[in-house]
Amino acid sequence: MATYTALTTVSGAECAESLGEAMERLVPAPTGVGVFEVEDDSGLWEVGGYFLERPDEIALALLASAFEAKDFAVSRVDDRDWVAQVRRELHPVEAGRFTVYGDHDSHRVGPNRIGLRIEAAMAFGTGHHATTRGSLMLFDRLLREGHRPRRVADIGCGTGVLAMAAAKALRVPCVATDIDQVAADTVRANVAANDLGPWVRTGRAAGVRHLHYRNAAPFDLVFANILASPLKRLATDISGQLTVGGNAILAGLLTQQAIGVRRVFEGHGFALRDRIRLGDWTSLNMRRIRWRP
Repeated sequence: MATYTALTTVSGAECAESLGEAMERLVPAPTGVGVFEVEDDSGLWEVGGYFLERPDEIALALLASAFEAKDFAVSRVDDRDWVAQVRRELHPVEAGRFTVYGDHDSHRVGPNRIGLRIEAAMAFGTGHHATTRGSLMLFDRLLREGHRPRRVADIGCGTGVLAMAAAKALRVPCVATDIDQVAADTVRANVAANDLGPWVRTGRAAGVRHLHYRNAAPFDLVFANILASPLKRLATDISGQLTVGGNAILAGLLTQQAIGVRRVFEGHGFALRDRIRLGDWTSLNMRRIRWRP
């Protein structure tokens, strides 16, 4: 089965993030959207999407014009070529006590490390992006402080790496869902590959109102590595699912967006416990200190 990529570059992190959000509303919708800084000090950012059918190139041209981006380059990608490319380009990533690796790199996981095996697939959250690394590092800090959550949720889980980190480190029940079907299928495969089936419940869901969450709540730890706008919209629901004293690790935030997300969560009974900045991205750990008013 062939897939398609649509890639462009644009100046500035905020513009790139906005373009990525706009791409998610295309019809046909992409199965995933990525926003990455071009590491050549040019100030350019790459914005790309993966599609299961050829994207609407007129709509892409209009988006490029609206955001003053380069014309999108649309390419057909064979599945086998995609997997080979991922295997070539992805190397193990260390974050705290965790090592995220592809199945071809299992021999590179060091002793006394918690290895998280990620299959080559079309879903984001492999550990290479600063948002995933920042989330893992914040979680590692919680563990070092002696925090031991008993129930964990991973909202918008991508590959499921955050839920799997909690399951491997703590052997506690975790729920991992994503609105995207490709991501939901990917996390199911990754959970099986890591022998975490008894601990991680997976599925496709938007937000935290799905039965998966209602049946497992309340949670002591919630991961939400998504985007600033949906995080603000989910603040009420996350507050309602999290125990007092529990933690919400929030990521997918450009540093200039982090203060806005922080203030929204503070209005729902949270206080900042910790944060990590990696490049242009900031991850927050917000502790719930009271019931929301």
